[in-house]
Amino acid sequence: MARKEVCILTNMCMISDGRRILVQDRSDPAWPGITFPGGHVEPGESFVASVIREVKEETGLTVSDLRLCGIKQWTQQDGEYRYIVLLYKTETFSGELVSSDEGRVFWIAEDELANYPLADGFEQMYQVFRRDELSENYHWFEDGVWMSRNL
Repeated sequence: MARKEVCILTNMCMISDGRRILVQDRSDPAWPGITFPGGHVEPGESFVASVIREVKEETGLTVSDLRLCGIKQWTQQDGEYRYIVLLYKTETFSGELVSSDEGRVFWIAEDELANYPLADGFEQMYQVFRRDELSENYHWFEDGVWMSRNL
């Protein structure tokens, strides 16, 4: 059994300011809707450095005091690669909020999140950000259907 597999590493960050959270209305037609900012980890880049860079690129904000709160993962149907999203959160940031080509960013009251068109699967992933007893949002392909579960 092979001990190596191809992985795509990405990140996502929930930034909160009291009772508000920063959301991104993604412009990518492959995964549109409301989510948190984030992106790919570059080769040789630390996970934390990748979150700081991606948040800055997509929001104009500089984040710090990042806490890893969980992961989302799945393996492509054909088994070609595993996709891993490292989930971080923080309440520490500075700078001026600016949207990017990735999508418009704005603050909302956390209890209003369900009133927005969420990106596919984001509602379940959001629970990992919020609930300390959860650490993983896992997806797998079974009998021709994508399944998912929070662990």
